[in-house]
Amino acid sequence: MWFRNLRLYRLAPDWGMALATLDGLLGRHPLAHCGSQDMQSLGWIFPRAPGSFVHSVNRQWLLALGVEQKLLPTTVVRQVAQERADEIEAEQGRQVGRKELRDLRERVTQELLPRAFSRRRTTWGWIDPINGWLAIDAGSDARAEEFLELLTRSVDGLPLRPLQAQLSPTTAMTEWLATGEAPSNFTVDRDLELRASGEGQATIRYVRHDLEGKEIQEHIAAGKTAVKLGMTWNDRVSFVLTEKLEVKRLGFLDILQEEAERSAAVGNGADEQFDVDFTLMTGELARLLDDLLIALGGEMQRE
Repeated sequence: MWFRNLRLYRLAPDWGMALATLDGLLGRHPLAHCGSQDMQSLGWIFPRAPGSFVHSVNRQWLLALGVEQKLLPTTVVRQVAQERADEIEAEQGRQVGRKELRDLRERVTQELLPRAFSRRRTTWGWIDPINGWLAIDAGSDARAEEFLELLTRSVDGLPLRPLQAQLSPTTAMTEWLATGEAPSNFTVDRDLELRASGEGQATIRYVRHDLEGKEIQEHIAAGKTAVKLGMTWNDRVSFVLTEKLEVKRLGFLDILQEEAERSAAVGNGADEQFDVDFTLMTGELARLLDDLLIALGGEMQRE
């Protein structure tokens, strides 16, 4: 159980929902199979133990959004619809117009959907009720939004807001590069994306590249700013910080993997190892987020 990305949100300090209450609310929106005419179905699934929609370990909570999607490629729909349009043109001696072709595609979709294969995917969410975090392991805005949409529909009045820091990540990352000084407990890695302001927004990307050279300083002096930066925290967790305060490409380094492997060596079963990994991950991430907020000048307080 190791997250790859973090979309970060803050729970209100006075949010004190009980585990059993949250579990019951999520249980009202379980994942159901797609209907014959549904392209997609969303709902909560059991993260681990059957019967529990919130998996709790060491006062840390794990949620799992299940998504079932029908696999009906657009190319297939277009091909079948075009074949039927060709038949109409041959039989009736007239050309099929745009609106009629669009209607044909809709009818073909309705006919093929019941026979389409389905696939499932899972989006994970971590709630830290002690420190007030919600983190979604989502690599795209769309997946984070579908998780949030169902969560706020399941938990009416959920006091949630995106994380905001006093310093914008772009300002902070650019300063770290310009001064050559990373914040305390962090080191700058070898991945970077710089972007120019203005209409063109010219972008330069560096991958596994030395960022200490004169070239980077010249780009910054010319007005380019950092929008993505690879970093490592305490030699334990590597990641890419983005301009939107997203944490991407999380990598839990050797020291953490060794701790997990030592735990596995003592004979833990799959369930026990899952919980050990989740405990290690959430403990490290909670400390990383504390240090990251300090590096960004602290959290912006709600007015």
